[in-house]
Amino acid sequence: MSVKPAREKAAIIGGGVIGGGWAARFLLNGWDVAVYDPDPEAERKIGEVLDNARRALPALYDKPLPPEGALTFHDDLATALDGATWVQESVPERLDLKHRIHADLTALAPAGAVIGSSTSGFKPSELNANGARAIVAHPFNPVYLLPLIELVGDADDCVRAAEILRSVGLYPLKVRKEIDAHIADRFLEAVWREALWLVKDGIASTEEIDEAIRMGFGLRWAQMGLFETYRIAGGEAGMKHFMAQFGPALEWPWTKLMDVPEFTDELVDLIAGQSDAQSGHMSIRQLERLRDDNLVGMMRSLKQSGSGAGGVICAHEARLEVPQTGDLPVTLDIQVPQTWTDYNGHMNETHYLEAGAKASDRFMEMIGADADYIAGGLSYFTAESHVRYLDETHQGARLQVQTQVLAGQGKKLHLFHMLRSGDRLVATVETLLLHVDLETRRSCPPAEAVEAQLLAFASAHAELPTPEGVGRAVGQQP
Repeated sequence: MSVKPAREKAAIIGGGVIGGGWAARFLLNGWDVAVYDPDPEAERKIGEVLDNARRALPALYDKPLPPEGALTFHDDLATALDGATWVQESVPERLDLKHRIHADLTALAPAGAVIGSSTSGFKPSELNANGARAIVAHPFNPVYLLPLIELVGDADDCVRAAEILRSVGLYPLKVRKEIDAHIADRFLEAVWREALWLVKDGIASTEEIDEAIRMGFGLRWAQMGLFETYRIAGGEAGMKHFMAQFGPALEWPWTKLMDVPEFTDELVDLIAGQSDAQSGHMSIRQLERLRDDNLVGMMRSLKQSGSGAGGVICAHEARLEVPQTGDLPVTLDIQVPQTWTDYNGHMNETHYLEAGAKASDRFMEMIGADADYIAGGLSYFTAESHVRYLDETHQGARLQVQTQVLAGQGKKLHLFHMLRSGDRLVATVETLLLHVDLETRRSCPPAEAVEAQLLAFASAHAELPTPEGVGRAVGQQP
């Protein structure tokens, strides 16, 4: 009798916005999570973060995340730390408070546990001045969606931390040297300072500054960053031409980067008032969900090219498994993302076909017609599809596809995809594919190994009843 291995455990110290995001990231990747936070509202606050995370994170993937771990709350630090592989401190940015917390973490945490700090500004040498053993593991909000984690500290600890972070879909970036505010927050601080001056001097409002970012360079940065964006700006001559052309502008008085406006009550009231006028019609929860829906849409798009955060999702998705149940293979198991829904509040007709196409792609992989096979010059092309829309499904619902082979011999592959949401059959997609030589773009027999695996599926499925709806024509009565 095999014994199921115990799940990994993460201890989250501090359950605010960042701590809650860490809890959600680990929990939704199958880890048990213990939260230590004296705030009596911690359970409610983390529960609300989890609601958003459950709605958003699985929608990035075309495979299911592992079964959710167990979440517990503790008022005893030693109990929370017991058995933890990862310990994440996310208390307020006060060095005296962090020193007290990290002294306790060093004394009580398991010897092999990674102890990370979410600090956005302090260096490991400052955190560990009193003998602690923390590394900086600085995330970005929302931690359950944005992959970047800046790692600073002991080299061996950072190597172990990086592997754990990759296993839960994060992107560890090792910072080469200690520096205040690490890497990304230094950029944010520069932009923030300049934005404060633009508002103070009456040049732009908070809304106009946000529009300048999100309508322009923010979109470029999301998929190419800074230097790759400017390389393109240099044209065929590349980065050297860009530097020669725009380098002299660095001496012009374009920025007040090294100067900071005085934080007066008037400036605070001016910015707060403009921000209320800009976004005050929405609650923070509504803004978070709007942010998450937009991030999911952009990051799913980036998956297609593997650029930026999309590449991190692809790498994490490759580590995930699709559980198999029943007589038919499960070829897709996905949480319906917001981008698949329409003005009627349910999944749009286009995406039922997309789900069928993804199921066909997965079945091709199962018989060996995978990326390497296609790179070798052979593939299957869809010749015809017929979709039946049988019931509604909505954002956040689990959509599972099982595929039956109706025929699989020679050049033809005839599949019948059954799309279920829970116990309901919501659609079927009947698809005829032809095997094609990618050089001649004409049909041809598949490779022997692929045909053998296809025939094995076809033979097994021939013993099953023919599904209702096979061969239906448009408008045909049941």
